[in-house]
Amino acid sequence: MFTPTFVSERFAACTDRRAWLAAMLEFEAALVRAQADVGVLDPGVAERITRECAVDGFDVDSIAERAASSATPVIPLVNDLTERVPQEVSGWVHRGATSQDVVDTAAMLVARTALDRLLEELRGVADECARLARQHRDTVMTGRSLLQQALPTTFGRKAAGWLGGVVDATDPVARLRRERLAVQFGGPVGTLATLGTSGVSVAAALAERLGLAEPVLPWHTERTRTGELASALGTVAGTLGKIALDVKLGAQTELGELAEGSSGGSSAMPHKRNPVRAVRVTAAARRVPGLVATLLSAMPQEHERGAGDWQAEWEPFTELLRLTGTAASLTREMLADLRVNTTAMRTNLDVTGGALLAERVSAVLAPELGARRAKELVTGLVSGIGDDGGGLRAELLDDPTVRSVLSEQAVLEVTDPEGYLGSAAEFVDRALERYTSWKETSTGDSGL
Repeated sequence: MFTPTFVSERFAACTDRRAWLAAMLEFEAALVRAQADVGVLDPGVAERITRECAVDGFDVDSIAERAASSATPVIPLVNDLTERVPQEVSGWVHRGATSQDVVDTAAMLVARTALDRLLEELRGVADECARLARQHRDTVMTGRSLLQQALPTTFGRKAAGWLGGVVDATDPVARLRRERLAVQFGGPVGTLATLGTSGVSVAAALAERLGLAEPVLPWHTERTRTGELASALGTVAGTLGKIALDVKLGAQTELGELAEGSSGGSSAMPHKRNPVRAVRVTAAARRVPGLVATLLSAMPQEHERGAGDWQAEWEPFTELLRLTGTAASLTREMLADLRVNTTAMRTNLDVTGGALLAERVSAVLAPELGARRAKELVTGLVSGIGDDGGGLRAELLDDPTVRSVLSEQAVLEVTDPEGYLGSAAEFVDRALERYTSWKETSTGDSGL
C-alpha cells in the first residue's frame, strides 16, 4: 500500500528481490570464470556453470521463502544452481566461497547500480539549485531565524545554501562509489583455505571480473564499508530534507512564497495545494536516520563471521538505497517545478513596516546618539509599534530624536531591505563558481 509513496519504480527495480538474485548469480558466474582465469578450473567447466546463472531460470520467491530456514538465501540458491548444471561439473559450483561472500558482494553490486542512479539525481538537484540561485540572485526576501523575521536576504542566497549542501553531500557518495565498493571473497573464516595457494589470485581475478575494488583482505566482520555508506546516505537524506522543509514552510498559506507547480489536493478541502513532493521527501528523510543507526550498531560483529548483526544489515541497507535515491529524484522534480512568488516575498518583507531593519537603524543612529542610546531608542520604537500598519518606518518618521539625525529620505532608505543585503550576492556568486568547477571536475567521473 505505502511503498510507491516512498520508493520510485526506478529505485525499486535496482534493489528488489530480482536485482539481489541477479547480483548473487553474477557473483557465482564470475567466481568460476575467475578460477578459470588463474588456471584453477577448466574454462569449459566455467562456461557450463555460467550458462546456468541466468536469473530467469530461478524462482526468486521460492529462494526467499526457503532462505528463512538457514538465515541466508545463498543456500537455496546454490542448491538450485547445483541441480541445474551437469553432475560432472556440480562440484565446482560455489567452490571456495561462503554465503557471506555472495551476499556482501551482491550488496556491492546492487549499491553500485543504485548509487549511479542516486548520483545522477543529485547532479540534477544541484543543477536546479544552481538555476534558482542564478535566476533569483537579487530577489529580496525575508530571512528568518527561530521561525521569526530576522533580516533581509535573497532567495538566491537561500538556493545557494541548498546548492552548497548538495555538493558537500554528493562528494562522499561519489568517492564511495569509486573506491569503496569491494568484492568480498574469503571463504568460511577469511583464509580461502579451499583454494590452497591460489586464493589471492582468484580474489583478484574475481574483483576484475565484477568491476569492484580488490580489498587487501576479506572484510567479513570489518564493516567500515557499510558504515561509511550508511553515513553518506544519511547525510544526503538530511540535506534533501532541509530543502523540502524550506519548500514546505515557504508554501504555507500565510507566506505564499513558494509552491510546487503540480501540488496535490486534499481529500476534503478543494482549495488546498499540498506540497506533496516536499512531504514525501520529508517522510523519507525522517526514516533514514533509524536505518543508518541500525547499520552502525551492527558494525561490531563476532569473531570471523557475524551471528545476527550481519543479517540485520540486509533490509536497512536496501531501504537506505531506495529511500535516499527516491528522495533525490523527488527533490529534483520539486525544484524543477518550483513556483517562486516574488510578489509575496516582497509583501512579507513589508509586513513589519521595516522592523526587520531595526539593527541597521541602530547602527546608523549610533554615530550621533551613541550605540547604547541608539539601541534603546530603536528598541522602544519597535516595542511601541501598534496595529495601525505603520510599522517601524512610521515610528521613525514621527520620532523627533530620529528626525534630528535622519531626514525623511534617509529614513526611507535605511528601512529599505534591498539596501541591507550585505554579501548575499557575492555568496551566491561564490557558490555558483564552486558549482561550475565541481561540475567540470566531475565530468566523465564514473562516480558521478
